[in-house]
Amino acid sequence: MARLIAVFLCVLLMLSCCEAFSSYVDDGYGHEDGSFESDSLLKLNNDDDVLTLKSSDKTTSQSSTVSVANFGAKGDGKTDDTQAFKNAWKKACSTNGVTNFLIPKGKTYLLKSTRFRGPCKSLRNFQILGTLSASTKRSDYKDKNHWLVIEDVNNLLVDGGSTGIIDGNGKIWWQNSCKIDRSKPCTKAPTAFTLYNLKSLNVKNLRVRNAQQIQISIEKCNNVNVKNVEITAPDDSPNTDGIHITNTQNIRISDSDIGTGDDCISIEDGSQNVQINDLNCGPGHGISIGSLGDDNSKAYVSGISVDGAKLSKTDNGVRIKTYQGGSGTAKNIKFQNIRMENVKNPIIIDQNYCDKDKCEQQGSAVQVSNVVYKNITGTSATDVAIKFDCSKKYPCQGIVLSNVNIKGGSASCKNANVKDQGTVSPQC
Repeated sequence: MARLIAVFLCVLLMLSCCEAFSSYVDDGYGHEDGSFESDSLLKLNNDDDVLTLKSSDKTTSQSSTVSVANFGAKGDGKTDDTQAFKNAWKKACSTNGVTNFLIPKGKTYLLKSTRFRGPCKSLRNFQILGTLSASTKRSDYKDKNHWLVIEDVNNLLVDGGSTGIIDGNGKIWWQNSCKIDRSKPCTKAPTAFTLYNLKSLNVKNLRVRNAQQIQISIEKCNNVNVKNVEITAPDDSPNTDGIHITNTQNIRISDSDIGTGDDCISIEDGSQNVQINDLNCGPGHGISIGSLGDDNSKAYVSGISVDGAKLSKTDNGVRIKTYQGGSGTAKNIKFQNIRMENVKNPIIIDQNYCDKDKCEQQGSAVQVSNVVYKNITGTSATDVAIKFDCSKKYPCQGIVLSNVNIKGGSASCKNANVKDQGTVSPQC
């Protein structure tokens, strides 16, 4: 009897040990409902207030990479790889588990206009390690407004890996622009890279050059972080804005170099909580809010902060531009810690902006208010270093100049409520 009890206790002990050991085995399912808990998770970075992708060194059977090379992309710079990219995207977008869409390095992929459309099951990475080269045949663009578009995909990292290049080959479009040749009709040209309706987006380590028109357009997005991008185009290339932001909230752009033929960064209607840090701008038309209120439209922009920038030989410095006849508000804007080197119109608010042959005088205007210029130094390439050309009916309100020292030009202030703090030169 004693021997039977001993055997029974031994069996119980072995069973409890097995159960304890099994409780420490990682089966990849970290939730009570049995759903998969990936090794690559989107974590909220409290410092940046944006979502950033953090990946562990571990891999799981649920992670996969879809390479365009496996779908027939040649990458020789001559063969049209558009269909191979579309097929690879279809596979990546429909795959379960964390998925990486890969464009391998060391090759050049010729593409016509292409849309990468979601929603996707679990696509997390769009890796551009090679060069994407735009077709130079204008007839290849069924969509005359866009070349490459990513849309309706959330929690996405677009990573250039410091080798990835998006090349718009824009020369053929510039030559046919009415801004270059006034004998030609004004026609549309594609934006090189459009990011549309994306939430929790990261873009980093990417180079974009020679766009047909706008280089990167961020539209209708929320919670965006753009870091370490380099954007270039000749200073005479028309409408080649570096980064264009519209209808987008909670976006940060940092540690980037932009030199183009138009605005380094342009911020338009519907944009809120925009942060720009550590930017090198030039050549180009500077950092612009607007244009706003064109064609008698309403426009609302607020919570814009530019903190840390160097502008060199640009046609404007920090600019707010609105059309007559518009309505709405541009408010709560701060430009600080900025260095200007031989910049035309270093500080400018223009409520009478006009890029047409003729603009009529109109009574309504977008109200500009609560704008701070702080710790701004440098040299002006024009006789007027500070220009506030505001509306008589809707004057600029709450304009503050704090520790501003721009040499080489005077100040011209019309219909503007301006307050000086600290040392300010020139003064209104």
